[in-house]
Amino acid sequence: MTKPIRKAILPVAGLGTRFLPATKAVPKEMLTIVDRPIIQYVVDEARAAGIEHIVFVTGRNKQVIEDHFDVAYELEDTLKARNKTAALDLLEKHRPIPGSTSFTRQQAPLGLGHAIWCARDIIGDEPFAILLPDVIIKSQVSCLKQMVDLYNGTGGNVLAVEEVPDDQTQNYGIVELAEKINENAAHISNMVEKPAPGTAPSNLMITGRYILQPQIFDLLSKQDTGAGGEIQLTDSMLKLMETQPFSSIKFEGRSFDCGSKAGFLSANIAFGLDDPKLASEILPFMREMLDQPEAAE
Repeated sequence: MTKPIRKAILPVAGLGTRFLPATKAVPKEMLTIVDRPIIQYVVDEARAAGIEHIVFVTGRNKQVIEDHFDVAYELEDTLKARNKTAALDLLEKHRPIPGSTSFTRQQAPLGLGHAIWCARDIIGDEPFAILLPDVIIKSQVSCLKQMVDLYNGTGGNVLAVEEVPDDQTQNYGIVELAEKINENAAHISNMVEKPAPGTAPSNLMITGRYILQPQIFDLLSKQDTGAGGEIQLTDSMLKLMETQPFSSIKFEGRSFDCGSKAGFLSANIAFGLDDPKLASEILPFMREMLDQPEAAE
């Protein structure tokens, strides 16, 4: 019988240099998509999948993330005095219950694998999820929930994947598939980090959502460095694959890489159009901009 997925790690220690100067004083995870910070979308996805405890692996100058998920007494007292019940309800909806979040520091930028290893004592001896906060996923059913549903039937380790153009596979971690589990899921036989052009085993990239068994921590504890002189999560996953099964799921939904400016802007448009009032205001502007001669160049 598989152990349930109760905990999730969100590595949020990155510097966000691609968004300077905006991220000089504001963590990139707190940049907003419409009216919510990026990190809130990721937390909401985890909670929709039944995650009970979220571990944030932070770095310096990330205190505002912890504050975001805390009570803001002065703000809430002011809202109460002004009878702003809708705003109060919104704040309460997004506030985690006491004891359901933990924060630990990654004291040096040694890679994603090192960030995950920093949460080892909080996760303990149980399977867990990883959600990379640069990626938000727009879907009817939480991407992580889709993964948990697959995990409940297969056990082992599960990765979310999606198709990318063949000429872009060298930019991502790519999986090689074995036999199918169902229409959208399959066993994984190999993973290649940023394969050379023309050598990728498929066009399926790892999206930034993982379910892993706790034995990954033993592999990460060796602190072996890989590409870029960093401790790479993929390297330890490949070693874990030698003794444990890995599965992939082509999730229903669309991902947005909010670590890039184009992905960030695209996410704002996509989520903004979900609001009928906003859509009615911005669609005419978008059409006007597209009709300008410069847009066709």
